[in-house]
Amino acid sequence: MDYTQLTPFPRGFLWGASTSAYQVEGAWNEDGKGPSVVDLHIHRAEGISDFTVAADHYHRYREDVSLFAELGLKAYRFSIAWTRIVPDGDGEVNPAGVAFYHRLIDELLSHGIEPIVTLYHFDLPAALDDRGGWSDPATIEAFARYAGILFDEYGDKVTTWLTINEQNMMILHGKAIGTTGRSGQADQRTIYQQNHHMFLAAARAMALCHEVLPGAKIGPAPNIVSVYAASPAPEDVLAADDWDAIRNLMYLDVAVRGTYHPLAWAYLTERGIAPKLREGDAETLAAGRPDFIAFNYYSTQTVGASRGDASDIQHRGGDQQIVRGEVGVYRAAKNEHLPTNAFGWEIDPVGFRTTMRRLWDRYRLPLIITENGSGAFDELVDGVVHDPYRIDYLRRHIEQIRLAISDGVDVFGYCPWSAMDLVSTHQGISKRYGFIHVDRTETDLRGLERSRKDSFHWYRGVIAVNGLDLG
Repeated sequence: MDYTQLTPFPRGFLWGASTSAYQVEGAWNEDGKGPSVVDLHIHRAEGISDFTVAADHYHRYREDVSLFAELGLKAYRFSIAWTRIVPDGDGEVNPAGVAFYHRLIDELLSHGIEPIVTLYHFDLPAALDDRGGWSDPATIEAFARYAGILFDEYGDKVTTWLTINEQNMMILHGKAIGTTGRSGQADQRTIYQQNHHMFLAAARAMALCHEVLPGAKIGPAPNIVSVYAASPAPEDVLAADDWDAIRNLMYLDVAVRGTYHPLAWAYLTERGIAPKLREGDAETLAAGRPDFIAFNYYSTQTVGASRGDASDIQHRGGDQQIVRGEVGVYRAAKNEHLPTNAFGWEIDPVGFRTTMRRLWDRYRLPLIITENGSGAFDELVDGVVHDPYRIDYLRRHIEQIRLAISDGVDVFGYCPWSAMDLVSTHQGISKRYGFIHVDRTETDLRGLERSRKDSFHWYRGVIAVNGLDLG
């Protein structure tokens, strides 16, 4: 639909940016912090930087927050490292870790930046993983306790919480992002039992948040995309519906409605990988009602009917760790209408609008985008990164947010990935997303100096006029 007059971004719109603890903080074993599964990630390719130093945000957070304030951020979405608070996952609380996040949150608030806190962003305590991780129902209890500690410590300062970041990606691509632990990839039945336990943990956290922080709001943060049929053929349309249910709607329906999507459950049952539900699980899931949906969006997916052979399978951008397609379920297809970036990700701003419309139509909950961006091999020239490609990507996606708002969708915030350069999940520091450049390489920390990219100045201008002029 074309509009003669677009609806403006709402007053108080949360223009923000995002990071995660293990990708930006560094100080992985300082001040009592315990190791997480991503700290001990054994699947990283040779020559790719680890997370031990990252962007050294742990030691430089005041400098970074000052830059966030100069950027004009209204919100900063970050995660708290579980192992910085409870080093072994379920034992003694680490006072130094608790104090760090108090200092960070206080620094944000002193600059008028709203903290948006993610409870769990991939970094399961290694000690819990050694005892079974998410396969063990005891981890549900450990997570609920950990969430309660955070609500008790920071609840008078933080009013917006996210439960679990990209649970669907941990389930579908756990080896690539380093969340499978030292035992490696489990079988599918075990993976979906772990998935069920994460659902229960998130529901427990949401219910607890509502109980102890009645003025706060909380929601899930999956990675959600529109799924296109490769052609108008009815079989391709059915395959797209199936994959949408398995990849997207399973995670949203459980979080929002407290029940599994029927197509997703049929898939799990047919494959013999449906989780075992214990007494009381249904009631626990039903009690975990979110106040909003946070979601991460990078690209849409296009699928066709399974051909029943290896042609169903595709590796994104040549990356052997990111596999799409499943024999007997759907065939991964290339969308010839969309360009791709340097990493093989299709760029689809219009699909962003479609995704927002579908989420609003199905769930009628306010939306906040907690990741969106395009990784690139930035080049520092005379102390400056000129990144018109990033500006173009973000501009076109912000345009689609405003169009979605004009469509009647309730969107209250936008926090692109990422506030500053950080170590990418499995492709190191060379793949950069930030508005702020951090001077280091995969193997040389250099001085870790911060500098403002061209996109920094552009985004500051967008925020200053509440998105009315995208430059």
